[in-house]
Amino acid sequence: MKNDKKGKAAERSRPRRRAKPLWRTGWARAVAVAMILSAATGGGWWLWSSDWLPRIAERAKWTVIAASAEAGLRVEEILVVGRNETSRRALLDAVRLARGAPIMAFDPQDAKRRIEALPWVRIATVERMLPDTVVLGVVEREALALWQHKGRFALIDHDGTVIQDSDFKRFAGLLVVVGKDAPVHAAALLGMLATQPHLLARVRTAVRVGGRRWNLRFESGIDVRLPEENPASAWARLAEYERTNQVLARDVEMLDLRLPDRLIVRRAPRPGRRPAGLDRET
Repeated sequence: MKNDKKGKAAERSRPRRRAKPLWRTGWARAVAVAMILSAATGGGWWLWSSDWLPRIAERAKWTVIAASAEAGLRVEEILVVGRNETSRRALLDAVRLARGAPIMAFDPQDAKRRIEALPWVRIATVERMLPDTVVLGVVEREALALWQHKGRFALIDHDGTVIQDSDFKRFAGLLVVVGKDAPVHAAALLGMLATQPHLLARVRTAVRVGGRRWNLRFESGIDVRLPEENPASAWARLAEYERTNQVLARDVEMLDLRLPDRLIVRRAPRPGRRPAGLDRET
């Protein structure tokens, strides 16, 4: 009995083992970390998806732009280089920039796209020159020919791009090309005809035939039929015939150069009669 009492007393005298708080256990720490990460990522996603951060960023951007304008970064001058056919008014309308506007708010790439949409502009460059100048560089299209298609005319460049479809007074001396696919082949034709400039000066109309070859009409009303294959050789032969025989001054209606070893001549039925049919697309 005494021994039992002694054992119980010794047990009571030993220091008791402290209970470990629940939050200090390993699994509890893992759960807490997971909850914090979840809250952080979820909160960030909420901030972004609710447009709060983009709105703050946009507001900050315009605050900086306004401060830059107050510091003198404002548009005071717009310089234009390379403009001939495009009006200054059209360029300024495309740039959409007013004197005194914050230069840091101006987007050169957007302006470049709008300028290159103008009819005469082929390539544009737009640069900001701090603190107060915007420089516009323009490479314009070159008028090559007048395109006749379905009874309508259009001014085209070397790429076959339509520049304008009205107001042709200044371009009345250009070659008229006829046919659906004439624009994309016009530059190659003009390059070939230019090898004999004394003949080119007398050509008024070129008709694309079957998407394969050209018929030419001279100012005298004579039609010249070029071959599908090696038209440059035929054009050189015509130049030689003209030098030696003045065939274009004779009373003829048509000269056919489609055969490589001969010239077929059709005489005019009556002197002074203008041949018909070349203006029609074939």
